[in-house]
Amino acid sequence: MASSSSRYSRPHSTSQTSGGGVVCHHGVRPVLRVARTKENHGRRFWGCAHYAEPCEFFVWADSGLEQEEENEKVKLRRKVAKLKIRVKRAERMKNVAVLFALVGWVGVMLLWVQNYGRWRPAYVMP
Repeated sequence: MASSSSRYSRPHSTSQTSGGGVVCHHGVRPVLRVARTKENHGRRFWGCAHYAEPCEFFVWADSGLEQEEENEKVKLRRKVAKLKIRVKRAERMKNVAVLFALVGWVGVMLLWVQNYGRWRPAYVMP
């Protein structure tokens, strides 16, 4: 294990996708790992997700990739907040539509009862 993590000690360039997220050379998002070397024991770094077949992707976690991940989280939180607002608005619109449907249904029933009374022949006393 020590020999395999020593190859991650030199930095490599990061790749970018069109969506702005950092990916390794395999085209997948890197995973957070912990260095086991004497020089950097316990220091966190981002490495290739394919541990068995590494592409030598490497970035120290304190080098800015963490900040980029945090920025992406903030963007996603904003998007979730906007979507929650849209859901609330849609629920209000649905409730208004249901209310109009109920009022319309009651109105139709009242008109039907009123008209039904006119159509009935008058009761004739024998």
